[in-house]
Amino acid sequence: MTRRAILRWGASLLGVLIALPLIALALFWLRLERSVPRLEGDVSAPGLSATVTINRDANGVPTISGRTRADVAYATGYVHAQERFFQMDQLRRAAAGELGELFGSAALPIDRQTRSHLFRARARFLIGHMAPAERAVLKAYVEGVNRGLSDLRAAPFEYALLRRTPQAWRAEDSLLVVYAMYLDLQHGTPELELNRARAAARLGPAMAELLYPLGGELDAALDGSIAPVPLLPAGMKPVPAGKSGPPIERPVKGSNNWAVGGRLTATGAAMVANDMHLRLSVPNIWYRARLVVPGQLDAIGVTLPGVFPLVVGSNRHIAWGFTDAYVDAHDAVIVEPIEGEPGWYRTPGGPRRIVVRPERLCADICRDLLVRQTIWGPIIGRLPDGRQVADRWIAHDSNAIRLAPMLELEKAQTVAEAIDVAHRLALPNENFIVGDAQGHIGWTIAGQVPRRFGWDGRDVASWADGRNGWAGYLRPDEIPTIIDPPSGRLWTANARVVGGAALRRIGDGGYDDGSRAREIGLRLQARDRFAERDMLFIQLDTASPRARFWRGVLLKTLSRHREPRFRAMIAPLMRWNGRADPDSVGYRLIRTFRAMVVTKAYDAYVGKPAADGTATFSMSSAEQALRVLLRAQPVKLVPPGYRSWDSFLDANLEDLVRAVETEAAGELSRFTWGRWLHADVHHPLSRAIPLLSRLTDPEDQTVPGDGGTPRAQHRGVGPSERIVVSPGHEARGIFHMPGGQSGAPLAPYYLAGHRDWIEGRPTALLPGPTRWTFRLQPGSKH
Repeated sequence: MTRRAILRWGASLLGVLIALPLIALALFWLRLERSVPRLEGDVSAPGLSATVTINRDANGVPTISGRTRADVAYATGYVHAQERFFQMDQLRRAAAGELGELFGSAALPIDRQTRSHLFRARARFLIGHMAPAERAVLKAYVEGVNRGLSDLRAAPFEYALLRRTPQAWRAEDSLLVVYAMYLDLQHGTPELELNRARAAARLGPAMAELLYPLGGELDAALDGSIAPVPLLPAGMKPVPAGKSGPPIERPVKGSNNWAVGGRLTATGAAMVANDMHLRLSVPNIWYRARLVVPGQLDAIGVTLPGVFPLVVGSNRHIAWGFTDAYVDAHDAVIVEPIEGEPGWYRTPGGPRRIVVRPERLCADICRDLLVRQTIWGPIIGRLPDGRQVADRWIAHDSNAIRLAPMLELEKAQTVAEAIDVAHRLALPNENFIVGDAQGHIGWTIAGQVPRRFGWDGRDVASWADGRNGWAGYLRPDEIPTIIDPPSGRLWTANARVVGGAALRRIGDGGYDDGSRAREIGLRLQARDRFAERDMLFIQLDTASPRARFWRGVLLKTLSRHREPRFRAMIAPLMRWNGRADPDSVGYRLIRTFRAMVVTKAYDAYVGKPAADGTATFSMSSAEQALRVLLRAQPVKLVPPGYRSWDSFLDANLEDLVRAVETEAAGELSRFTWGRWLHADVHHPLSRAIPLLSRLTDPEDQTVPGDGGTPRAQHRGVGPSERIVVSPGHEARGIFHMPGGQSGAPLAPYYLAGHRDWIEGRPTALLPGPTRWTFRLQPGSKH
C-alpha cells in the first residue's frame, strides 16, 4: 500500500471515528425529541364516556376535565405515562424486587431484600378482591397509562440508555407503587425492635432502654404529655469496643403539616400547610394536577404517578396533608423451632412447617431465591443468640391497600367527613391534618393500626403460645383524634403526637425527637392571625435550638485545650446566630461534631450496622440518649475503647480538626454549612452515565436548613412539595416542588419551578393561563 493510500485510509478511519459519536449523539437527540409528551391536538381514546380536556399552563401543570371520575382517571394515567413512565416503572419494580431486570446485577442485593415481601403476589390478590367500582376506575387509569405510553413517538430515553424495552402497565403495578411507599416510609424490617434486641444482648436491657428511648425532653406532643427521660443504668455488661467508622450523616426525617382554625384567618376558612420530605430526584416523585368533574369534583394538589387519586391538596371544601406518623406498624416475631423437626416451628395452633417459596431474580441472568415464610410473615434474620425472626407488618395483610377511600377524600366537604374517611384508608400510617371552609381543623392517624395484646410491641417477642400477638386493627373510635382544639392550632412533624393510653395503643415506630414539632408549635403560637405567606415563612424557617446543646458540649470540650487549631473554632461558635444557614461556619462545626459523637458512641456500644443492613441507631433516639449520657458522664458507661468521657470527646475533637483539614484545606473560614449541604437533586442515571447530568440535572445549589429545623433538609432528601392553602380560597394558595413536572428533558417546561423551590419564592397553587390544550375523544380508532 502506497503512502498516499495509507493516508487516505487513515483519514477515512479518522472521519468515521469522528462521525460515529456525532451520529450517536444525533440519534439520541432525536430519541429525546420523540419522547416529549403530546401537548396539543385530539386523540381518539376507546373506553371514554365523553371528551376529556387537558389544559396545561406554562409550567406543564394540567387541568384535567372529564364527565366522570373514571374518564379523569384515564386521562391522569395518560399524562402520567407521557411524562413519568420511567419513574413509574422504577417504583413498581422497587416494590416487586425486580429492579435487576431494569438496572442489571448491581440492583440484585436490593431485590433480594425486597422480594421476601412477595408484594407482586399480594397485589394480584388485592386486585382479585377489589370492589367493582374501585376496579373500574383503576382499569380506566391503567388503560390511560398504556395508551399514553404507546402514543409517545419513542419510549422514554432511559430505556435506550439501559437497552431495555418498557413493559405495559398492569392493574397490580398501581398497587405496587403504593407498596413502594410502604417500603420508603416504614422500611422493610422492624429496625427498632431488632436494634433494641441486639443492644440488650450486648449491653443489658437497661442500656438498651437508654439507647433506644421512647421520647425525651424535646417532645412537643399535641396533648401536652411528656415522655419520661430515660434513666441511667447502674452499669452495662463489659464488652469490647465496637469498630468505628466515619460519621454517619443519616437523611433527616422531615415532613411537616399543620393547620389553623378559621378564627385565625382573614377569610374564616381554615388554613393548611404541608411539606412532605422524601428522597429528591428529577423528575420529582409527585405530579401536580387539577382534577375536574363538573358538579362533582374540583381538586388541586399532587398525584403520585402510578395511581390515580389526589394525594394532598384542596377541593374547595377541605384541604388536607400528610406526614409519616411513625406509629408501630412492624413487629419482630421470634420463630421457635421444634427440636428434632427441621423446618418446623411452634404456633398457637400447633406445629407448622416453614413455607419455602422459590422466586426468580433476573438481571443479566436469572437465579433462584428461596423466600421462607411463616404465618406471621417472612423470616428476615436472626437474633444474636441465633434464633430466627419473622416480620409481622401491616403491609403484608390482605387489606393493606384500598384506593376507593382516597376517591371519597377528594369529595369530602367537612373535617368530620374527612376524618371518617381517614380512618378507612389503607396505606402507610400517616398523620392526617385537615381543615375546612367553615374554619374547622382536625388531626388523626390515617391507615390501619394493629391491636396488640400481651406486650407493647417495643421488643422482639415470641407469639408461639398465643399470649402475644395482634387481634386485628383498632376501631376508628380507638384511634386518637383531635378536632378543633381550644388553641385553634394543630401541627405534626414525625414526632410523638400523643401520650398515655393513646400512645400505648398506636405504639412507637421510631418517632423523630420533637425539635421540629416544637419549633413549628412555637411559631404558630406566636401569631393571632395568619396569611398564606406566614405559613410559608414557617416552612422555610432554619432556626435550630437543638444545636445549642451541642454547641455547649463542643465549647466545653474546646475549653480544655490551648492549641491554636482548637482555639480558632471558638470565635465562629460564639458568633453563631442559632440557624442552619449556608454561610455559617459555627453551625457546620456543631453539626459535624454531633454526627461524630453519635456515630462513635453507637459504634462503640453496639457495633457497626448489622449484616442485613439494619442501621444501629437513628439520630432521633440518639439525640436523647447522648444528652443524658453527656450531662451525667457516668464512669461505668464510658463508651468501650475510651478511658474517660474526656478522652471520648477529645477523640471526636481530633476528628473535627481532621475534617476541617481534609474538607476545607485547613481553612476554617471555608468550612461552611453550605459547602456540605446542597440540594443534590439528580436523575437516577446521571451519576452512572457520564455527561448525562448536563442534560437532566438542575444546578446543584446550596440550601439552608437541616434536621431539627422546620426547613428540614439533607443531601438528596428534603421537601418534595410545599403547599399552603385555605379551602375555598385556592387562588391565594402557595405551592413549591423540586424537579418540575416532566421527566422529558426537552419538554418546554422541564425543571420549571425548581429554582422557586430552592429560593423559597411564593408561587401560585392553581395552574396559570392555558398554554397548550389536548383532548382525548371517545372512540375506537388510534
